[in-house]
Amino acid sequence: MSEKRDYYEVLSVERSAGGAEIKRAYRKLALKYHPDNYQGDKSEAEVRFKEISEAYEVLSDPEKRQLYDRYG
Repeated sequence: MSEKRDYYEVLSVERSAGGAEIKRAYRKLALKYHPDNYQGDKSEAEVRFKEISEAYEVLSDPEKRQLYDRYG
């Protein structure tokens, strides 16, 4: 079972990043790793895309982000 990475690290943003910066980082990475667009291994892209989407889901919601920051 793989260990979860830090969501801020996944999106390559600082902990103090605002909503717009998080959204911009998500969109950039989502386009890069979307399985339909990725030029390399599709299974690797799918795993990375899911990880990016999960990180964005938590960090874009103020309540989920607060809980994540507090408890991890």
